[in-house]
Amino acid sequence: MFQYFDEIKKILNTVENQERSNIEEAVTVLSNAILNKNALFSFGASHAGILTQELFYRAGGLINLNPIFGKELMLDTEPITHTSRMERLEGYGQILGEKTHYSKNDVLILHSVSGRNSSTIDLAIDAGKKGVKTIGITNLEYSKSVSSRHSSGQNLYQIVDIVIDNHGHTGDAVCEVSGLDQRVSPSSTVVGATIVNTIVAEVVNKLVEEGVNYPPIFYSANLDGGDQLNRQLYEKYKDTIHYKF
Repeated sequence: MFQYFDEIKKILNTVENQERSNIEEAVTVLSNAILNKNALFSFGASHAGILTQELFYRAGGLINLNPIFGKELMLDTEPITHTSRMERLEGYGQILGEKTHYSKNDVLILHSVSGRNSSTIDLAIDAGKKGVKTIGITNLEYSKSVSSRHSSGQNLYQIVDIVIDNHGHTGDAVCEVSGLDQRVSPSSTVVGATIVNTIVAEVVNKLVEEGVNYPPIFYSANLDGGDQLNRQLYEKYKDTIHYKF
């Protein structure tokens, strides 16, 4: 009963114990970027993009986190199989990179469970060439078991500066059902959201320790005064915010 709870707790425990140093490195890079007035970005294709939505425009989240959305990769696309074709299409991530206003010493978080598809790899390569620091959230066991779909022959973990392993199963789903070969219920969204929200919390802690009185966090717009506080923070950090507010 409730196998998913058990599986997720096991994975989260593994991530907490084995990825601590990588998460801490990511926290340092992001904190320094904010202190140095560099911009932050996030990208994921299809379901991997849920982490970008989790990070963006969220009460308690970072106001200066800029999402990179590829319209052809969003889950309201029809037919839905079009998203898979676009995710695999080499060159599409390069196009996304060309219209993204990142520059040297900015930071880009990339999420891809298999790490094999071209759009994310393209974007990681493009960002790296421009001096952007890259953080990849992926599944190393899974990624090392599959070939790259990019002409470079590399998967995401071989390109980014910092790798955070989500320690899920190959194929992502975690629950076994008697009589079925295919597991059900993927872990990457729950575990990935835990990773990025841990990073956010630690970044804000670090900023406060560094004497930042007004860190770039969204207040809930459903609390009295929230809209006004968010507007004030937007004005403070607007030089590193590239989305319309």
